Amino acid sequence: MNTAHECIFCQILGGKSEATFVYQGEDVSAFMDLYPVTPGHMLVIPHEHYRDFSRVDIESAGKMFQLGRSLGEALRKRGPTLEGISYFLAEGEAAGQVVPHAHLHIIPRYTGDGCGLRLHKDVPRRAGRDDLELQAAGIRETLNAADLSGV
Repeated sequence: MNTAHECIFCQILGGKSEATFVYQGEDVSAFMDLYPVTPGHMLVIPHEHYRDFSRVDIESAGKMFQLGRSLGEALRKRGPTLEGISYFLAEGEAAGQVVPHAHLHIIPRYTGDGCGLRLHKDVPRRAGRDDLELQAAGIRETLNAADLSGV
């Protein structure tokens, strides 16, 4: 299990590892991805170490997305050939998270860039309404127990 002192993103924030920063704030920062999917690929991270995005405090989570949105706007202004932007966040290895520190990818996109969400051939094209209702009911039941007063 990685702890904050072993985390590469925490090391970057602490000045113990290199990064090319785009923005450094009090609670969140953004830097260029060392393994970019496309040129301009950036990462937005909270300063506090959270392995999972679902554990990031609401204020920092909001700042991550505010910064991500601003970075997307900057990409659009700089690149007239930019065709889209992927905002990608994974939680857990099964979802594609490589570094165990919550982070948001900001990925410039172009037709034919080879990046994208790919579904395997066995995924049904359309879910049955009864299955969707059953799943939604279970999620609503759990959600009702959560504090959503700020939403």
